[in-house]
Amino acid sequence: MSVFFEKVMQQQKQKLPFVLYCKPNSDTIIGMFQHNDTLFDVIDFTEKGFVFASFDGNCIHLIPEKQSETLGVIWEREEIEISGTKQELSNVSEKNNFESIVAKGIQSIENQELKKVVLSRKEIIELDNFDLVATFKKMVQLYPTAFVYCFCHPKVGIWMGATPEQLVKANVNVFETMALAGTQKDYGSEEIVWEKKEREEQQYVTDYIVDQLKEVALEVSVTEPYSVKAGSVWHLKTDVWGVLNEGFSLKQVAYLLHPTPAVCGLPKEVAKAFILKNENYDRTFYTGFLGELNTSFALDSVSSALFVNLRCMQIRGSQAHLYMGCGITKDSIPENEWMESVNKSMTMKKVL
Repeated sequence: MSVFFEKVMQQQKQKLPFVLYCKPNSDTIIGMFQHNDTLFDVIDFTEKGFVFASFDGNCIHLIPEKQSETLGVIWEREEIEISGTKQELSNVSEKNNFESIVAKGIQSIENQELKKVVLSRKEIIELDNFDLVATFKKMVQLYPTAFVYCFCHPKVGIWMGATPEQLVKANVNVFETMALAGTQKDYGSEEIVWEKKEREEQQYVTDYIVDQLKEVALEVSVTEPYSVKAGSVWHLKTDVWGVLNEGFSLKQVAYLLHPTPAVCGLPKEVAKAFILKNENYDRTFYTGFLGELNTSFALDSVSSALFVNLRCMQIRGSQAHLYMGCGITKDSIPENEWMESVNKSMTMKKVL
């Protein structure tokens, strides 16, 4: 493994783009190391490589397979020590600002302008001697069921995350996706009870995804909602899969689904406009999507596996910019949503 990470450090030193990632429940870390510092973009989704897209869809960057060296390494589970993560005192003005935006979202829902909106915030943490390789290794060990990644490009920056949500997995004309919504902190109990607010929020997401996919699919199948653990929180999840109609492409499916109601809201365009107007910061690549595009590293056939960029952070100099959001419905309580965002911030705080 040391040779693999020596390559990472060499690439970083030369200021050349690379991406490291580990798929959910996999024991293999894949690295793509670009030979030059060109910033490539996805045009029609027939490209091959690793895609990294923004929330607004205006930037869809690519580390191309043909312009890169691809390496894989098996990682072994290790016991890692997590120093007790301090539960810092809330920043009063940040808390008040976030709760105020949430209250505004609830008001819009009560006015029947929205059914749901996902509101987020950014938190900045000062870093001492940040070590990219050590942080990535820690993420892989801590979050084996997530899609763990580190994307580094001199013209984009450094982003890292451990996301629990798949946007779409596609192999020829067969696709899989998921509806993931509802959040509660893990208190060690196996008996997870979901309130009406969370069940309703999850159903909005499921219904939207199924309705969208019916436009392009021969058939769409769904499971019953079930509980899944992601780091220190639980979510409600529904699996969705089907077969695409002839003539429909991965690009059309990705644009139909992104941004999903789990990261944006409903109706999609109204919720997106509300977010852009009220969040008071630029999400950039948070709640965008990322992953393998038409690659064949692990399979005999070409496939794509795209994930939603959640539980992530951007490294800027000696700071980590953490991003977290909450689904707001008519039953939301601003203070509870603030606490949910604090719980979600722990995913990245644990590795710093």
